[in-house]
Amino acid sequence: MSLFERDGIQIRYPDNWQLETADDPDNGGWTMTVTSPKTAFFMMSLQPEAQDSGDLSDQTLDLMKSEYKEFDAEEVMESLCGLPAIGFNADFLTLDTLISCQVRCLNTLAGPLLLMAQVSEYDRAENDPALRGIFASLNVDADE
Repeated sequence: MSLFERDGIQIRYPDNWQLETADDPDNGGWTMTVTSPKTAFFMMSLQPEAQDSGDLSDQTLDLMKSEYKEFDAEEVMESLCGLPAIGFNADFLTLDTLISCQVRCLNTLAGPLLLMAQVSEYDRAENDPALRGIFASLNVDADE
């Protein structure tokens, strides 16, 4: 497993997944994405300009609803690494392919954090366990 760590936030992801990062110098945020050899990906984005995790979740849900015609979502609240997380699970069609998506948002000392995992029906059985493992590996520093 490989490790990504920044601003007191870390996750582990499979060694054969490709990592890409991007900084947003205007607001101090950043985004990291790990992509499987097939269709699955996991994205984590620090969004300091967002009001809080609930606002970030609502913005993401509204954006996705506007992007995808056939979009079905169910709101979710849970605990990730001991912190409250809000978000949704969604299914939608793109290019006649069913896509499953999980979005979770939580507040960190560095700002609101967006987590998104997505996989198509073609490799769901193979990559769902990896995506669950990435979520489970999340660690956020609670101390300043």
